[in-house]
Amino acid sequence: MTARQSLRAFALASVAWSGFVAIPAFAQDGAAPTPDETGDIVVTARRREETLVSVPIAVSAFSGAALERGGAIDITELANVTPNTTLEASRGTNSTLTAFIRGVGQQDPVSGFEQGVGIYLDDVYLNRPQGALLDIYDVERIEVLRGPQGTLYGRNTIGGAVKYVTKMLPQDFALRVKGTYGSYDQADGIVSVSAPLGDIIRVGGAFARLSRGGFGKNLTTGEDNYNKDIWAGRATFEMGGYGEPVLMRITGDYTKDKSNARGGHRLIPGQLSGAPVLSDVFDTRGGLRDPRQEVESYGLSMNITAELSDMFTLKSISAWRKDNSASPIDFDALPAVDVDVPAFYRNEQLSQEVQLQVDAGPLKGMVGFYYLDASADTQFDTRIFTTLAGLTAFTQADVDTETYAVFGDFTYDFSPQFSVSAGGRYTWDERRADILRQNYLGGGSPVFGGAGLPFGAPSTDFRGSAKYKKFTPRFSVSYKPTPDHNLYASYSKGFKGGGFDPRGVGTNAPDLNGDGVRQDSEVAAFLAFRPEEVDSYEVGYKGNLMDGALYVAIAGFYADYKDVQIPGSVACTVIGGTPPRPIPSFCGVVSNAGKARFKGLEFESNARLGRDIATSGDRLNLQTAIGYIDAEYREYIANINSVPTDVAAFRKVQNTPKWTASGTLSYQTPVGEGSLYVGSTLSWRSKTYQFEIPNPYIDQKGYALWDASIVYTAPNDRWSLGVHGKNILDKEYKTSGYTFVAANPVTGAIINNAAGYPTPSLGREGTLTAFYGNPRQVFVTGTVKF
Repeated sequence: MTARQSLRAFALASVAWSGFVAIPAFAQDGAAPTPDETGDIVVTARRREETLVSVPIAVSAFSGAALERGGAIDITELANVTPNTTLEASRGTNSTLTAFIRGVGQQDPVSGFEQGVGIYLDDVYLNRPQGALLDIYDVERIEVLRGPQGTLYGRNTIGGAVKYVTKMLPQDFALRVKGTYGSYDQADGIVSVSAPLGDIIRVGGAFARLSRGGFGKNLTTGEDNYNKDIWAGRATFEMGGYGEPVLMRITGDYTKDKSNARGGHRLIPGQLSGAPVLSDVFDTRGGLRDPRQEVESYGLSMNITAELSDMFTLKSISAWRKDNSASPIDFDALPAVDVDVPAFYRNEQLSQEVQLQVDAGPLKGMVGFYYLDASADTQFDTRIFTTLAGLTAFTQADVDTETYAVFGDFTYDFSPQFSVSAGGRYTWDERRADILRQNYLGGGSPVFGGAGLPFGAPSTDFRGSAKYKKFTPRFSVSYKPTPDHNLYASYSKGFKGGGFDPRGVGTNAPDLNGDGVRQDSEVAAFLAFRPEEVDSYEVGYKGNLMDGALYVAIAGFYADYKDVQIPGSVACTVIGGTPPRPIPSFCGVVSNAGKARFKGLEFESNARLGRDIATSGDRLNLQTAIGYIDAEYREYIANINSVPTDVAAFRKVQNTPKWTASGTLSYQTPVGEGSLYVGSTLSWRSKTYQFEIPNPYIDQKGYALWDASIVYTAPNDRWSLGVHGKNILDKEYKTSGYTFVAANPVTGAIINNAAGYPTPSLGREGTLTAFYGNPRQVFVTGTVKF
């Protein structure tokens, strides 16, 4: 048995046999955060319990109770109140996540690309963005870590991490029912239940039904557009805890999203059909209905924590996850086939992480090992109107990732005031790709039920692999003049491996040696992209001031970003057919752009403005979050007419507004034996570029959102009733889009036709569509505990 087979067998056995292991238990790593009036919240950003003041990392923490009071629906809402963070649904999808932190992220969900921001569900890294847009239910807390993470986490992430931590089961029987009803026929139901099966065994779970009508209509199919139709559940088995030296926690989760395909809104009239721009931005006319939109994701994990002694704690995290997506993506958003892409995404991962945590007085830290075996399989048709009727380019790409890593991070307290942390990680990544691209004439490919016939030889028939390895260090120093104040400085290196673009066209690979033969090595070089790296520097201050009435966190950061991976898709020409001829098509283009530089500031605070104002026990609070980032490309090499050209002066960092800001004013007061919460949040983001090339049609100008909540909680938290408003002023704002129009290759300036509209570069109608954030929503929530 090979080393790889042995590791895979060990990880799979850990998950599969977890239900038959019987051991005592220890309290869950990452116990409930304990917010109080000082903002002194306990987090596990460094894999051990610390207060926000103590940890020398830029991290925002949100307790489950606070998220529920504010009516949070899914994790994208955290971006409104977190500095320099973007979390949103990826273009024409409902549950695929696009995440950016401090200018680093990944927009394209196609196989072969990993996220720049790591999403962790109970310490399990989600390798692919499909199914990663997590709804908020049964959650203990969520932490957002900004900057590279690699010495403390199983998978290295170059931009940051979002930690989603579910609730630990209580020791006594508990039953909780929550219902929501609101605008657009929103109707949600969540049932959480747990029960002890003895002194050390507990079982429980949560079931969620989340539904909503559409914000608009598909005028071609009659279906709701931007609707929600989700069934989800989570089951947990725990042994021990609450003081015992060992914990075993087994969790299984399942989500099925049957929401309709999300159709885009055309921003220009149809250049052939003359179809006008619709008045409602949530309406669409897309006619592609096959395959039926559906996303199914599920997983099983086992987390074991064992106190070996007062000094050593051993932890094992075993996980298996799988998701399948079927998506009809109608790029042109019109009834006829102009630029249509039906697609299947199938992802599976198996991971094993082992940590040895050390607490030896002044020395605290951990060493760990991580293994990931993941596959990302993609199939899609690209159906484009051309002079060759019914031409389809079918792509099948199987991209596998295998990762090994060893990492460690230790902190030594030289005194109660001064401490130094140092860590390092060595990562081995191997990427294997099997990519086939075949043209069909007379209909779609057989995979999507088409009757097309193969047209010429495959334009890509590639099989290859590449290996990447890197050592990435981290250092920090902290000075605490008192336990309530922390001044720190840190350096960390981030790394993300390279890969192969599954949408690239092998026949377009250049003949590098001029021998007239397109060799496998030349195709591999054409489809491949290199790893990217970032050197990140940060200085900061955290403190509890005014006898705990004010919590403040300030961070300044600077980052050098090298070999930036820029995935994209463009109109192109492919040589194919018999005899060979130029054929218009859709191609992936991945650039290692060169160099980018980010620098900025972040400010977060939680201030108690007053207490006992109108009545004894009331409290008025103001929470703020402000982010500023100056992000620019220092070098951006584009291959223009076969000539490498630096176009950095004409490119922008996508999904990274220069300013983000929010303020939440809240008032809590006793009402009888219960309590009343009134809160309002105003958030603002400055101009956002959706892609590296500025586009006046889909780029979003600065905008503000206003949310508000009123919640009454009965004595002993037995029941609650809340009213919530989201985007109360009904602001219309774009979050993403598709563009296939002609532009100057250097400046990116759009080239208009004689009618004064952008010239189509793919298809005949002109593809320039946008997707929008949610409109005004008002809903009522009710919760009962038994």
